[in-house]
Amino acid sequence: MTDALIHITGIVQGVGMRPFVFREAVANRISGWVLNAGDGVHIEAHGADEDMRKFVRALSAHAPAASRIERVAVTPLENHPSRSGDAASAPGAPAFIIRTSEDKTAHTTLVSPDIATCPDCVRELFDPTDRRYHYPFINCTNCGPRFTIIRDLPYDRAMTSMDRFPMCPACAAEYADPLDRRFHAQPDACFECGPHITWRERDPQPGTAPDAGPVPAIGRTRQESDAIIERCRELIAAGGIVAIKGLGGFHLACDASNQAAVLELRRRKRRSNKPLAVMVRDLDRARALCHVDEDEQQLLAGSVRPIVLLRRRKPAPGARPATAPAVAPAVAFDLPELGVMLPYTPLQHLLLASCEKTGVTALVMTSGNVSEEPIETNDKLAWERLVATGIADALLGNDRDILSRYDDSVVRVVNGAAMPVRRARGYAPQPLPLPVRPLPPATQNAPSAQDACILACGSEQKATLALTRENADGTASCFLSQHIGDIENAETLDAWHAARERLTGLFDLRQTAIACDLHPAYLSSQWARQQAAQHQAPPIEVQHHHAHIAAVMAEHSRRDRVLGLAFDGTGAGTDGTVWGGELLLCDLGGYARAGSLAPWRLPGAAASVRDARRNALSLLYAADLLDHPGAAAALGQLEPTMREVTLQMVERGVNGPLTSSMGRLLDAVSALLGICGVATYEGEPAILLETAAWRARDRNAPAIDLPSFALSCQSPAEPDSQTRSHMARVDEETPQRRLTLDPAPALQGVLDRLHAGAPTDALALAFHQSVARSACAAAEDICHDASVRTVALSGGVFMNRLLLQLIRNGLESAGLEVLIPRSVPVNDGCIAYGQAAVARQRLSLG
Repeated sequence: MTDALIHITGIVQGVGMRPFVFREAVANRISGWVLNAGDGVHIEAHGADEDMRKFVRALSAHAPAASRIERVAVTPLENHPSRSGDAASAPGAPAFIIRTSEDKTAHTTLVSPDIATCPDCVRELFDPTDRRYHYPFINCTNCGPRFTIIRDLPYDRAMTSMDRFPMCPACAAEYADPLDRRFHAQPDACFECGPHITWRERDPQPGTAPDAGPVPAIGRTRQESDAIIERCRELIAAGGIVAIKGLGGFHLACDASNQAAVLELRRRKRRSNKPLAVMVRDLDRARALCHVDEDEQQLLAGSVRPIVLLRRRKPAPGARPATAPAVAPAVAFDLPELGVMLPYTPLQHLLLASCEKTGVTALVMTSGNVSEEPIETNDKLAWERLVATGIADALLGNDRDILSRYDDSVVRVVNGAAMPVRRARGYAPQPLPLPVRPLPPATQNAPSAQDACILACGSEQKATLALTRENADGTASCFLSQHIGDIENAETLDAWHAARERLTGLFDLRQTAIACDLHPAYLSSQWARQQAAQHQAPPIEVQHHHAHIAAVMAEHSRRDRVLGLAFDGTGAGTDGTVWGGELLLCDLGGYARAGSLAPWRLPGAAASVRDARRNALSLLYAADLLDHPGAAAALGQLEPTMREVTLQMVERGVNGPLTSSMGRLLDAVSALLGICGVATYEGEPAILLETAAWRARDRNAPAIDLPSFALSCQSPAEPDSQTRSHMARVDEETPQRRLTLDPAPALQGVLDRLHAGAPTDALALAFHQSVARSACAAAEDICHDASVRTVALSGGVFMNRLLLQLIRNGLESAGLEVLIPRSVPVNDGCIAYGQAAVARQRLSLG
């Protein structure tokens, strides 16, 4: 006989682990018990030696699909039976039982993210003979809400927002039946005992105050629930806009094929041009709109169901209107990609099925929030901010509380691998790895690396935050939060604090060190400095682009030197300028600036980000191309007074910081080509420049050859003074010279050919090719000089699929290894992860 205590760690709560353990124990003739605790799943097992071996093997080999087993630790029990008082050893007790959860251990276990409705539940949802027919909250052990309803660990109904819904006898019987799919499914419910949907329209009932709204209709029965869904369908079919509560927050929904409705949604939400995502019922409808390969299909129909950026299908020449795609032009305008997702909640399945009765096959589903504010999660506040203010015509809510705010994740597939664009629902806060910590350990003046919990505060745009936990093997886990948004106002900063408190509380993490961006004005960095001052421990300030590259290195468990190409829009440099076109020789501890774009001024700073024409004017001034006839049309779009003021700012260096930003360079070229001069959302000119380039590439337009950037050498570059002592090999890290990439020759080539009548789309493609060719040439030069064979790519510019493809192909053709992020976004959503990696390295080195 073998008697053992077994401890399972990883994502083992909210995934049906205890029912699974129970069934495996019964199948292998094992007696004992299983329970949830704050640090994972604990088992006491007694059985024959061979049965025990099979049981232990099964715990890893056959674990639930949504779980992620990190470790199965088996400790022999010296005495049998087990501790006195255990239920399993009491007379007449079952051979194996599920015990009441305990919270006597540290909260180190992982929690499953929310899981899309499984096929079994979907079948029951549409089965008229099933007692949960059309129940909008159907779920089982294999699917349903998890992280967004958890209040605390261990994961039990009493620790979730389902605690207010006592189970009816029928649900309780399923919950207690080991052979049932809902055995110990914590959100288990039905019409009799569970949450219900609610409905309110904007026009108040007689005698009701307009700001309070009408008394909501409640779907307590299937008939009442169906009536609400039918009314929602009618409103959407008539061109209305509805705020609909999902797993992590509200969506704003309308008929995606109704151009007037989509334009009205844009007007009300103040989102003029930024693309909108759509939801369709199944894969066939997704394929009718877009090209879907096997990898994209798995993402669309999997258990996470993010928004997937897909290549749009072009209508066949001469196609009849009836066969045209069922998406209005205003959804994504002329962009080559469309964000598509499939339903992941029962309510979404029911709503899309109902909408098809009126010919509505796709719904716009965009974040339910006021522009630049966090997504709404509370029914009362959603009514006040989305409906009473006139953004939505009605609210489809429910009485189950959302405890964690989560947007939809956004993913695209590049070269057969998924690349997150926005990491949120379904992915966060699954921990990411940090490499084995280096030696020697930290000094007495800093927190011990072995004990440190680092809070990394992230960036300002596409903000996330991260917390670390050290592991016994010298590695660490990094809990990266969900996408929070742009921290430019108090509301989003409040959401950032709420995410921080949720992670620290749920996983029992208490920071001993704080890392932040060195930008002086970021609200999260200001908070970090205040906290550090209170605790008399200086924050670890991490340069923005070093964090970008460190995130890629950490994901790939690399601690050796790499060359990082950090191309983005904005990042504070250590020399007081705005960086963004950087070639950094670095390890996790420090970096040296081995190359960058030639700087020019951004007149008005943020004003030039919004108005790319002003940026273009300054760039032409720096390149001595202001009088080029090819620039006349673009510069003529600026009012004479604005042009004069802008030139004065550039000439005098007033309110015009120097920048080396690749993102701003692409913006300026977009303005020069007349593609987009004024941005209505972040990066719009560069995005439309890429769109034009893809049009030329897809049409096989005649090639235009532009000059490459001019490469020049500066004096030897020193490692950054803040990070020099943290670099593994300072002498080797110091490049022999610093390269400057001057775009002036390529810009003159663009203007020459534009003046000669060359098509703008072909010039957009040619400029992309010039950027890629020049970046690859500079990277090869630096790598040869520094004896480095690995290049890491990061920064928001690499959201540009074409540029990413061209640069990656060029570097690999030169025999260089190329690292690209796969678990974190290439944009600023990765900054907190990179900061955590850098801070941990510096603490370890002292």
